[in-house]
Amino acid sequence: MFKMFGIPNCDTIKKAKKWLDSNNIEYIFHDYKKLGANAEVLEQAISATSVDVVVNKRGTTYRKLSEADQQQLSQESANVAAVIDLLCQHPSMIKRPILMKQDSNDNSAYIVGFSAENYQVFVNGA
Repeated sequence: MFKMFGIPNCDTIKKAKKWLDSNNIEYIFHDYKKLGANAEVLEQAISATSVDVVVNKRGTTYRKLSEADQQQLSQESANVAAVIDLLCQHPSMIKRPILMKQDSNDNSAYIVGFSAENYQVFVNGA
């Protein structure tokens, strides 16, 4: 089972959805704007990748944060609980999309961002 997390009007989300649809891959979409960010998924995605991979530091939401909040989001000093709290408060700062693949044993794998090549590898067994 696949589940995509993001914001529906994001261009990268649209590209990822189009790729999944064109490859006949079923997925569930979790809209951060309507359903909020999922702290457990964020924790697992950060654990599988890193804070720097999951946090979008190029957007306006990040730039509007206080210097103290920006410092909390730096990889070197990251307190994962504080990072997750900030991301739940500001889901626009989460890099998109996060795609979760869950097997029949409830084991999960995550990929953040979109590239057709990386999705091909991830979907087919990574």
